[in-house]
Amino acid sequence: MRFTCEKNMLVQGLGIAGRTVAPKSSLTVIEGILCKAGMGLSLTGYNMETAITYQIDADVSEPGDCILPAKLFGDIVRRLPEGPVTVVVDENYKVAIRAGYASFNISAESAEEYPELPDVSSDRAIHIPQNQLKELISGTIFAVAEDQGRPIHTGVKFEVTEDSITAIAVDGFRLARRTFHTEQVSDRAFDFVVPAQALKEVEKILTDSDEDAAFTLGPKHILYQLGNATLVCRLLEGEFLDWRQVVPTKCPIKLVANVSDLASSIDRVGLIVSEKYKSPVRCVFSNQQLMLRTNTTIGAAEDRCAIAGDGNELEIGFNVRYLSDVLRVIPSEEVTLELTNGLSPIVLTPVDEKSDFAYMVLPVRIKNG
Repeated sequence: MRFTCEKNMLVQGLGIAGRTVAPKSSLTVIEGILCKAGMGLSLTGYNMETAITYQIDADVSEPGDCILPAKLFGDIVRRLPEGPVTVVVDENYKVAIRAGYASFNISAESAEEYPELPDVSSDRAIHIPQNQLKELISGTIFAVAEDQGRPIHTGVKFEVTEDSITAIAVDGFRLARRTFHTEQVSDRAFDFVVPAQALKEVEKILTDSDEDAAFTLGPKHILYQLGNATLVCRLLEGEFLDWRQVVPTKCPIKLVANVSDLASSIDRVGLIVSEKYKSPVRCVFSNQQLMLRTNTTIGAAEDRCAIAGDGNELEIGFNVRYLSDVLRVIPSEEVTLELTNGLSPIVLTPVDEKSDFAYMVLPVRIKNG
């Protein structure tokens, strides 16, 4: 095998494909990166749950494949001088790496023992702009469950209809939903749940451009096509929460707040709240004003935020971090706060129709006074 390609492209490909190389495994071959030279160069990392393959333009004079030591090869390439890099692998899997005056000789392995990646046909791919898919993920993934008690909730559920793609995440304390609408998405309706760990890798690969991204659903896997990269991962199985039944839709109190102002007030009163000194933020929704207070063993904080509407002096407590997380991902300047009583969740929804989202945060019981 012999190929030449630009150093910066090789560094980028190794950085992306290397994210799913198994750090330590009983199957030692997946601790390396699969390198295939043919019509260009492909690099693959696979940890038996998620695989990323990255395609690179390369001048291939001798096709072939091998397994390269992921960390060592990556460290070498990153330190090579700028410009073209030539890699030659002989029949004994001895690897010669050259760039400028620098040269290295290392050992590789045969690719014969590398496990086959899951086969997902891309005939019926769903297409979506990369920036929109990125918003669906970043706008929900923070709310997945970390507790393995219900593994299905450690992922994000995607619901595909004729004209929309919806992402939902829940963790028992909050719920996040984002929906992307377009004229034509699919000729069929289906849903699936993707592990959060794999989605984090998808999010890192996605750009903020409107370039095309696509995903294809297989029987037990999902395949993402993201520019030069493809990612395939196993889906989660189980019964996901029926989110439509738990999000309140007829809240009697509806208020409007500036997202930035509200987030700043919550961040300020949250300065004296930590994992060690936990305390809810006490919110009092009055006429045109929200009062926020919190008390911990290290001190107390108070702030006020202007709101539009009358909250009828409703008092309710919330986890500071949960509110901050939600406000950080809301894509509009203003948000509607929907409330029922001191024991019911708050629901944050759009003020206008440009966005389609809903965030629900359950209250925390607070002591009187």
